[in-house]
Amino acid sequence: MKKALLALAATAATAASGAAFAQTNVTLYGIVDAGIEVISNAPSDGGGDTAVRMNSGNLSGSRWGLRGTEDLGGGLKGLFVLESGFDIDTGRSAQGGRLFGRAAYVGLQGNFGTISLGRQQNALYDLFGAFDPMGVGPRYSLNSVDSAFNGRADNNIKYTGKFGGLTATGFYSFGRDNNGEVPGETKVARQFGGGLSYAAGGFSVGTAYDQYQGATVALQDRAAKRLAVGTAYEFGAAKVFAGYRWMRDEGVGSATATSVRSNLYWAGARYKFTPAFSLTGAAYYEDTKNTGADPWMFVLSADYSLSKRTDVYMNVGYVRNKDGSDLGLNGAGTAQAGENQTGVTIGMRHRF
Repeated sequence: MKKALLALAATAATAASGAAFAQTNVTLYGIVDAGIEVISNAPSDGGGDTAVRMNSGNLSGSRWGLRGTEDLGGGLKGLFVLESGFDIDTGRSAQGGRLFGRAAYVGLQGNFGTISLGRQQNALYDLFGAFDPMGVGPRYSLNSVDSAFNGRADNNIKYTGKFGGLTATGFYSFGRDNNGEVPGETKVARQFGGGLSYAAGGFSVGTAYDQYQGATVALQDRAAKRLAVGTAYEFGAAKVFAGYRWMRDEGVGSATATSVRSNLYWAGARYKFTPAFSLTGAAYYEDTKNTGADPWMFVLSADYSLSKRTDVYMNVGYVRNKDGSDLGLNGAGTAQAGENQTGVTIGMRHRF
């Protein structure tokens, strides 16, 4: 009798487990991107020297992740994303050594949209990959000029809704970079923002706002604010892009930092010569108020798809610095101050 009951219980548990798994979908995914770069005027002990090196994450940040959904019935789904960035040249975790530094959140999705909680991207990141010719890649892109376009925030509650061609997003972080959430001091490391985008046919346009406060009690009343607009239009084998970003940083970095204001402009185009081969060109210019340190960056990128998952590419870039600006093709501070920089990267990317 006991054996019969145990067998019946095991059968019921297996059936219930099978039903649960039938409603759950978990996917392993990732991107592996590495290349060899030759670049001039890289900072060194003796000044600006030419560097020959391997870089991880050129067109796309190297990553692996898990995403899952569960059907809860009535059009409602539970979801999660755990995404880990890493440097393929060293095997180390990126984003400051975090296990899931790119994303880590849980949420609910329905006809109303998606509400999620955890470490998540800001609105600039969510929307402006569609408006940068280089897709806000880790290097040689809009992200090189302003890393906030690749921004994420810890302790983040977020809403995203898609209604036809309209996408709306908004978020609020209680502490943006593993800090904040100080009792009685709600502004410390607070971050919030949102945006709207619209796409119809080959045309798309979007805008986003982002603001974060200083990370200490002494700096919490200082804010870094950004407002950006972008557009793109695709016709035939060609696609053109343009955008603008206003920024005011009231000195959130330290008590001695002064206020900085700047305007960033960019434009570019992509042309697909064949389904496998495309060529992209882009120009970026930042005008910093009350200073002559206004750099230009130019990028030309060729990409050839060997398959749906694997492509090879070559990026060529040039930065014109002046009056002490130190913009590099890999970001601010990656070029010798006041010196121009030229770089070439040849690499390979695989998606899984």
